[in-house]
Amino acid sequence: MKILRRIFGVLLLLLMAGVLLLWLKPPALLRVGANYSAKIVCSNVFLAARNPDQVLSFDVQAPGIALLRFMQVSVDRERGVVRAGFLGFIGDGLAQWRPGKGCTVVPDGKLDLRATAPPSESAPAQAPAQTPAQVPAPIAAAAAGLSSAASWPDGTAVHTDTALDRVLQNDALAGIGARAIVVVDHGRIVAERYTPGFGPGTPLLGWSMTKTVMAGVIGLLVKDGKLRLDQSGFWTGTDGRERIRLADLLAMSSGLQWNEAYGAVSDVTSMLYLQPDMATFARTQPLAHPVGENWSYSSGTAVILSRIAQESAGEDLAGFIITRLFAPLGITSATIEPDEHGTLVGSSYMYATARDWARYGQFLLQDGVWQGHGLLPSGYVAMMATPVIASAGQYGQGQTWLWGSDAATPGVDPDAAFGIPADIFWMSGHDGQTVAIIKSRQLVIVRLGLTPYSAGYSPQPLVKAILEATRTP
Repeated sequence: MKILRRIFGVLLLLLMAGVLLLWLKPPALLRVGANYSAKIVCSNVFLAARNPDQVLSFDVQAPGIALLRFMQVSVDRERGVVRAGFLGFIGDGLAQWRPGKGCTVVPDGKLDLRATAPPSESAPAQAPAQTPAQVPAPIAAAAAGLSSAASWPDGTAVHTDTALDRVLQNDALAGIGARAIVVVDHGRIVAERYTPGFGPGTPLLGWSMTKTVMAGVIGLLVKDGKLRLDQSGFWTGTDGRERIRLADLLAMSSGLQWNEAYGAVSDVTSMLYLQPDMATFARTQPLAHPVGENWSYSSGTAVILSRIAQESAGEDLAGFIITRLFAPLGITSATIEPDEHGTLVGSSYMYATARDWARYGQFLLQDGVWQGHGLLPSGYVAMMATPVIASAGQYGQGQTWLWGSDAATPGVDPDAAFGIPADIFWMSGHDGQTVAIIKSRQLVIVRLGLTPYSAGYSPQPLVKAILEATRTP
């Protein structure tokens, strides 16, 4: 018995030493998981007014990543701070909410002490992203001029179609984890579906659909003459990066080394959850391929574009986007969240309601024209949807996808098998976020939710069914 007690004592000491070591110096993977958990809970609590326990359970833990099942979070509503950790105390996960900015991962632990108190804990489950007092003046002014009796997108009234409603209620077409679907036909909402707990006023994360919005922001700056597509010189030195053009960045053809793998510590997860200054981290990557000759999907490239936009706008970029893009389109719920350095995370972190995501899709369908005003340069949206040759046809030159999902056969467009018009292009994001834009049919189809890649969901059957239900006799 003495030997067993000694063995048990030694094992207990080793376990305690291991836990202490993890607490003092957590490995990068635990820090990524902790910061991810803090960020997801923070944004959904303070932007979407959701219950933190439900967010932790359904958004962080339910998708099945083993590490995240052991994450615990605490929410300080007075300070707008969310902490997370493996077993509750390992990993130093930290995110902070700030008025008008959303939530920011704080990997270095330096909280913004100037931040004011967040919205009340009693906010309704389907509250808008901002209370009327928080809506920026340009957006509030634009919204005030819209009649609630007018049809969308000029107002808030929608006119749904029974046949389409039946399509959207098909769970197999909607897919596991669907939270919102909106169908826009010739500029009018004709069908909507929301999962219980979500509604027309719930801001939802678009993940990489944010990239397509930032491509539009770049277009605004091109139209203003502050940027050119053939512009280079964004890097100093003579290692080849100085030859990278704005067009190369938009087309994911910069040649910069980048690992976009998720589920481990890679370039993308390190950038999003370990780096206070994401753009600088992405900019320091070396060239891995000749500039303009290789296509490689990169969230780092999108954040570099955000920094370029910020420096070119000559003002607060978030304010520029509100005034020049969101307000004219009537988008009132959108927030693009920044990193700790203040750069908008244009690769991943835009929250907006399904209807506001649809507004942006409608804007692209209309070639960047809204209410008769061309906000983007003529031909810019067509450029965005023109294939990058090195992508074998699947990706557009302006942060859009030309195929709705990966091809089963390399180089073969999977959309074609469903009879989807060839002029479709997509906004696409992690965990099943899509906006399908079909100009020939004047259709915009938004599908948002939490559907892990492992679920094997593809949006084409839903799009096909909607096309058939809206086919004119």
